Amino acid sequence: ASTQLAIYCAQRVAGRAGAVVGGLAFIVPGLVMIIALAAIFLASAPPAWLRGVGAGAGAAVLAVVLRVGWDLARASLAPHAGFRLWRAALYIAIGAAVTILFGAWVVAALLACGLVELLIRRGSREAAVLSPAMLLLAVAGAAAIPALAWTAFKVGALSYGGGFVIVPIMQQDAVEVYGWMTEPQFLNAVALGQITPGPVVQTVAVVGYAAAGVGGALLASFVAFAPSMLIVIAGGSRFLQLRRNPNARAFLDGAGPAAIGAIFGAFVPLAAGVDFTWQWVVAAVAALLLFAARLGVVPTLLLAAGAGAVAAIAGLPVPASA
Repeated sequence: ASTQLAIYCAQRVAGRAGAVVGGLAFIVPGLVMIIALAAIFLASAPPAWLRGVGAGAGAAVLAVVLRVGWDLARASLAPHAGFRLWRAALYIAIGAAVTILFGAWVVAALLACGLVELLIRRGSREAAVLSPAMLLLAVAGAAAIPALAWTAFKVGALSYGGGFVIVPIMQQDAVEVYGWMTEPQFLNAVALGQITPGPVVQTVAVVGYAAAGVGGALLASFVAFAPSMLIVIAGGSRFLQLRRNPNARAFLDGAGPAAIGAIFGAFVPLAAGVDFTWQWVVAAVAALLLFAARLGVVPTLLLAAGAGAVAAIAGLPVPASA
């Protein structure tokens, strides 16, 4: 993910102090912007045109998800051939199916696909006990950590393969479990995470703001980004060695495609936040801009936001304020 890459590059240049400074420089500007935008979009009575902006940009997020998944899938499948190619395609399908059917259990899919590929490569069963052990640790931790901090920690610790992988985790907690946000509001949050500079994981700041105001946004951001920073600072020097490890490569060759499948699968739960026909038209046009015209993500989202504002001013329906 972009956060880990930025921290790792900064560490290579200036050591651990550089990793801290580089990580903060990468995160803080976008964090300030996204908290300010969250305060505007989550206000008790935003004007109709502003709700239209969020509805338009949110609809375009569906196209962005497909574009990101497509690009990653092509890059992931390209090095493989024969049975490895078929297995990688199967892992993508599993990641997508689990995300659609079971939401936050996508983490189990990533672990399972990684372990299966490891077992196939090694021809051994010794790693099979790791999957249930990891799942038990995750379930046990949820009872001891406050809801918001636990959600943010999962986002930060499990953002493997790109920020969209953790969208189902955030969505289930923020919308279904704790009710901090509505489906359209969460879709707006993902759009804000795309438009503002910095990683998609910054969407967790909007979730934190919805749950507990500015303090919640800051807490969620700190808890979400701390794992990445600590992991890179502690283990960044071993990164090249890890890349050469055949067991690590085998695990990543299974978990990576499953993560890409999770990105594709995120389309379905996110689509629950699209309520009106005109939003689907915006999503379709955004897909054409991204796939056919090769327009960038941010310009596409800004155009979609403008279309949403026009739709609201023209009297088309927009999501109600919370």
